[in-house]
Amino acid sequence: MQQPISITAISSISSLGKTPDAIWQSYLNNTHCFTPKSVLDQTSAVAAIPEADKQAIEFLKASDQKYKSLDNSVLYAIYASREAVKQANWKASDNFGINLGSSRGATELFETYYDSFLKTNKAETLSSPTTTLGNIASWVAHDLQTEGPEISHSITCSTALHAMLNGVAWINSGMCSKFLVGGSEAPLTPFTIAQMQALKIYAQQEPAQVDFPCRAFDLDKTKNTMVLGEGASVACLEAGIQDHALAIISGYGYATEILKHNISISSDAKCFQKSMKMALGDLNPDAVDVIVMHAPGTIKGDLSEVKAIEKVFPSKQPALTTNKWKIGHTFGASGALSIELAVLMLQKQEFIAVPFAKTQNPPEKIQHILVNAVGFGGNAVSILISKS
Repeated sequence: MQQPISITAISSISSLGKTPDAIWQSYLNNTHCFTPKSVLDQTSAVAAIPEADKQAIEFLKASDQKYKSLDNSVLYAIYASREAVKQANWKASDNFGINLGSSRGATELFETYYDSFLKTNKAETLSSPTTTLGNIASWVAHDLQTEGPEISHSITCSTALHAMLNGVAWINSGMCSKFLVGGSEAPLTPFTIAQMQALKIYAQQEPAQVDFPCRAFDLDKTKNTMVLGEGASVACLEAGIQDHALAIISGYGYATEILKHNISISSDAKCFQKSMKMALGDLNPDAVDVIVMHAPGTIKGDLSEVKAIEKVFPSKQPALTTNKWKIGHTFGASGALSIELAVLMLQKQEFIAVPFAKTQNPPEKIQHILVNAVGFGGNAVSILISKS
């Protein structure tokens, strides 16, 4: 780590809500955010943005004629980015950089356009520009009127934390002093849900049938229980330790495993072992108080990450948690939403546990939190954040 990087603002919109107070209050209760959604004559659990909060997205969509043709993944990113920049008191003239990614991009719009193409044998005029992956960062840059670098990418489910890595790299290089980073995802579409069901990793239980449809970090489960969620989360990064920092990025790590299967990682997640060790640097592993796990709710995914943690933290295991039991897996946005949870725990000095997980001893104080994310193919990232 060349220099500490400050997180000076963070904003999101998801099934948790869209304001810091609402999001924290949601974390304080032990209820999930899943609702039933009928897809292809089957009812599945999803974590959708509440209708009351969706009104803000509809208002945004109606505020500019050009925004009416944008996918929700872009609109969520614009909304969260506006709020984050407002919190940080950034101005367009700061020419800050933007790196916002998505695992799937404009999937809802793409499915709609493709359905129309199958019926008419013609592609609609805006079908290409509104479904390209670069759509997200470029529209956010347009909306915020910044002339800094704008980058979009997809590294599956570790996309948002890779965006954070990239922002850190740009700041450390001296090429930029401020960077807006994060991810956005709107995957609650028939084809996307069907794909996850085809992989046999999606939860089979409807929300009304069980207390917790997604059993993320339940190591005794006998079925995969991943559930999809939607939303966006972005953070403002600034060089050095700023007086108004919410938290400090004090370490980062990354690693990629050699592929043995399209969606698998090793049984003890060697990619996570490498990324966590790299993020720790010279810090004694015993100093880490909490780990916000990736833990997607699958049998192999959850267990392999825990095994990796046990190897990296052999003498004193940090308190472990995840938010996917509550808000589902938001793919490219998930890492940034985990960062938000970590920042809130640092600020409130309160550990948010998984209600059905084995009892853990919550830390007396929270100084260092490690946040993990991994995507298909073992693209792991670990970010160490510390109390400012």
